[in-house]
Amino acid sequence: MSPLMLRELWSLIEKTQVKTLLTLDDVSLVQSLSKQFQQNKALKSDEIDMLRAYLQSKLSLIRDMAEGRSFLR
Repeated sequence: MSPLMLRELWSLIEKTQVKTLLTLDDVSLVQSLSKQFQQNKALKSDEIDMLRAYLQSKLSLIRDMAEGRSFLR
């Protein structure tokens, strides 16, 4: 993934509601985030696969960050 795509993806994750990030199961969260990301970008099939694999590998980090955000409120 390009640095620009990574920045856009993490920006999207930060804008996503904490409740969504914490309550969806792994598969649903990856699907939800990848669909949201694809709404703003036209991605090729291999890019979508790479995006989903990246999200899957970062689920623990995404949830840890969401938990941190929930404590700040």
